[in-house]
Amino acid sequence: MDVEHLVQMLQTQGVKLLYGFLVLVIGLFLVHWVVKLTRNKIDKVKIEPTLRSFLDNLVRLVLYIVVILTAAGVMGIPLTSIVTLVASAGVAISLAMQGALSNLVGGVTLLLLKPIMVGEYVKVGDIEGTVKGIGAFYTDLTMPDNRHICMPNSNLTNTAIINYTREGTRRLDVTYSVSYNADMDQVFAVLMELVNRRADVLPDPKPVVHLSACAESSLVFVVRLWCKTADYWDIYYFLLEEGKRALDQAGIEIPYPQMDVHIKQ
Repeated sequence: MDVEHLVQMLQTQGVKLLYGFLVLVIGLFLVHWVVKLTRNKIDKVKIEPTLRSFLDNLVRLVLYIVVILTAAGVMGIPLTSIVTLVASAGVAISLAMQGALSNLVGGVTLLLLKPIMVGEYVKVGDIEGTVKGIGAFYTDLTMPDNRHICMPNSNLTNTAIINYTREGTRRLDVTYSVSYNADMDQVFAVLMELVNRRADVLPDPKPVVHLSACAESSLVFVVRLWCKTADYWDIYYFLLEEGKRALDQAGIEIPYPQMDVHIKQ
């Protein structure tokens, strides 16, 4: 190979590399512009925050792949070689990133089946909190004490999820223990009057008071009612606090564990 031919080849390849570099730079700029434009369009449409975030990431990824493949083609790199290289590397990468791929599949599953959505309060295992965002690999939860948790999506798709928000209403059960000497009819009246003081208790299904157990040292009554999910904790604490006061005012004894000792002479 003479010098002139070598120089000509370098010039030809150099021009291709330059064109490929320009295509890459311009393509990345266009990707940024298209993603921003797409994001603005999506924001104007009533789309769930979960789907909005997923579409934004998906559009960005697809456009990056198109730009890189186009730049490689302009540089003279055969696309078949790139595909073969990617396929070969994909096997090794998939083995090394099984956890990440499992999370990615979990993210797609959460998006399609929608067992949870942004803004819902859920419990997964021992962790519970409000869903703040569902990403490609992790789901963000905020616990009641404002701790932030990033939970792998694979955990959500392989574990039972308790969704407290989805149905909109919840059943509330509160129990009270009273003495065996208490008048049952009086207990029923006091507890039902307590329930009727809350306007946010749903009339259907109708709230009820029942004797639920005859324990060793007390009669156990249960107040069972239905309410909106947003009102659950307000009603719960009201019934606990005001229930104690109402029973005391009515002279109904709330027993506590005690032991009688008999001494034989």
